[in-house]
Amino acid sequence: MENAVPSQESGSEMNAVQEAKFNTAEEANAFYEVAKQRLLNVNKWDEVAKVPSSTFILCGPSGESVERNVQLGDFLKIDIPGPGTSTGDGYDWVKVEFIEEQHEGGATTMSFRVRPTDNTQSPEQAVAHFFDDAATSTFQVKKIGNVITAEVHGRNETPNTHTDHVLDNIRNTMVGLGAKIGASYPQWKGLVAGIAAVD
Repeated sequence: MENAVPSQESGSEMNAVQEAKFNTAEEANAFYEVAKQRLLNVNKWDEVAKVPSSTFILCGPSGESVERNVQLGDFLKIDIPGPGTSTGDGYDWVKVEFIEEQHEGGATTMSFRVRPTDNTQSPEQAVAHFFDDAATSTFQVKKIGNVITAEVHGRNETPNTHTDHVLDNIRNTMVGLGAKIGASYPQWKGLVAGIAAVD
């Protein structure tokens, strides 16, 4: 069974976790389904997070916006506050490379993982994201006993400074360094807190 969270090899890493505890297995099982739906409905993440944050737009394999749960091969088009890149037409782009519900050792985990990619709506073959394509983000909901956790794990995060656009390189350096020192953490903490919110 593939490990949804890659090993940390280079750059920085980020982990945001929020848990919710329940008195009975029935309550935990019911809430797991609620949390899983919140996780997979990417278009609603900005509402779930309840904090000022980036907007995530789910796109199908050809780059068109879609209204459904995330699937393997989809793209996320991310509108980060502040200037975007010319490479991404103002957005940062990632591709869904893994999605699976796993059952192991008494735990049930729904995971999907994304990696920076090119802008599917542009002929330019260049990573359109402030991190290079060694970076990944893994989003998870886990149920272990009567405890549900929502988690985001960033791995191998290095700024993407090798584009053909000088301004993009500067922007990516600034955003990437900001993420490295924790500027993106409140957004991810807000997301996991929203996914795991009982009320």
